[in-house]
Amino acid sequence: MNEAVVLTPERILEVTEDVLRRYGLAKATVVDVARALDVSHGSVYRHFPSKASLREAVAKRWLDRFDTPLRQIAEETGSAPDRLGRWLRTLFAAKQARLCDDPEMFQTYLTLAREACAAVKCHKDCLIDQVACILTDGVKQGVFHIGDAKATAVAIFDATSRYHHPAHAAEWKDPELPARIDALLALLLRGLQAA
Repeated sequence: MNEAVVLTPERILEVTEDVLRRYGLAKATVVDVARALDVSHGSVYRHFPSKASLREAVAKRWLDRFDTPLRQIAEETGSAPDRLGRWLRTLFAAKQARLCDDPEMFQTYLTLAREACAAVKCHKDCLIDQVACILTDGVKQGVFHIGDAKATAVAIFDATSRYHHPAHAAEWKDPELPARIDALLALLLRGLQAA
């Protein structure tokens, strides 16, 4: 073992993702991660005190990759209806692309989402806050007529879950999906703009 290697949390998380892809969430162990890093498992535990904390950190890292383009849309200026539509389409496309591009990690995320881990809750809360920000801008622009931006954001998040929640991933291959998304977004935007 090469205990002289300088380990960083980021390096451990990179290798853990590879180990999870190779062995799956149920079979991957901290010992497997340590072996892939050529260090003792104690070296990994110095950065992550338990297997659960390591899994949580991997989930957070994976979910954080969704945040940047969505946050950019939420923080833009301009038409709130256009931004909300783009934000939702970006979310849907990103989740669907992850299913196709990284199915092993997508399965890991699905399992962790079912366990309702803190990283998933934090991710969801962050996304809802971004939608609330767009809605608040829409109210200021006079184009959205809603009472409580946060409650409305939660309702939008829930109403669109079929297109972004991993439990519905099997439905994302439906050739009618783009038309369904178009219809749902048109309905949502009309409802928000109702006087």
